[in-house]
Amino acid sequence: MTNNQQKSRKRTLVKRLLISVIFFISIIVAYSIYQYNDGLSNAREVYEKDENDFDSFEGEEIQFGEMKVLLIGNDAREGEQGRSDTLMIAYYNQHTNQIKLASLMRDMYVEIPEYGMQKLNAAFAFGGPELVRKTIKHNFDIDVNYYAVVDFSGFTEIVDLIAPKGIEVDIPEEMSTGIGMTLHPGKQTLSGEEVLGYVRFRKDNQGDFGRVERQQEVLSKIKDEALSVENIIHLPKIIGTADPYIDTNVDKQTLLSIAKGLVSTDSHEIKTLRIPLDDSYTDEHVDVGAVLSVDLEENKQKLIHFFFEESSVAHD
Repeated sequence: MTNNQQKSRKRTLVKRLLISVIFFISIIVAYSIYQYNDGLSNAREVYEKDENDFDSFEGEEIQFGEMKVLLIGNDAREGEQGRSDTLMIAYYNQHTNQIKLASLMRDMYVEIPEYGMQKLNAAFAFGGPELVRKTIKHNFDIDVNYYAVVDFSGFTEIVDLIAPKGIEVDIPEEMSTGIGMTLHPGKQTLSGEEVLGYVRFRKDNQGDFGRVERQQEVLSKIKDEALSVENIIHLPKIIGTADPYIDTNVDKQTLLSIAKGLVSTDSHEIKTLRIPLDDSYTDEHVDVGAVLSVDLEENKQKLIHFFFEESSVAHD
């Protein structure tokens, strides 16, 4: 075989390989779009989300591949915009695929811009996600890039979708008051509705602090379930089905990019933090009711260190 024939054969093989790769990618993209639209269609058959008229969200631009998302659990009744029942900041590093989760206690007594001293959870009722963002930045010097508001009426559907066999937890004592059900002590597997009761219960001796711990536990387990072998090929459908239950300014391409990054690497444990820290607050009663009066400086420094302790070294 002559050199020209060898070169021609190599070009033909390369061309065929490229065509095969492009064809394979096209199939994956088409499948993902189909799965997403199928999930979206199925979700809308059982749930129709009210469009919230949130003001524009002015979160900072993403830097160094580090993304921070404001997670808000909305406990509003139908037709209302209630106070945020749950408030967290989720951090994701696109280079290391590290996930961190900081929970902010809703009863912290903080200054809400233009509204004065209030409970932190009042910011959402006064001005939606943007005022929550401003309040966190004003008090803790942390800004976020995106927001995601989850209506608890859709939370059960999301859990059942991701974990159809349920979420396994170890319940320390009977839980019933204020959650519309009774959860008995011991290790057991909970459905989506039962998980919602588990994370909302706060009538034990730990109050909101125990509830925050359970919320972080459940979110970590949901993440593990979403990235399980059974769910990986259905991620586009999962995102599509969850879409009507979540109001967010995170675009679908970014969501799929995050999912791809988490799937393609060893799963990291979620690092968690609760603000305020132990011994950094006092219980007080003021004009807006029972509040947590916190040492803002101590908690601000801890929150900044929690998010940026690793990245500050990498950026130097």
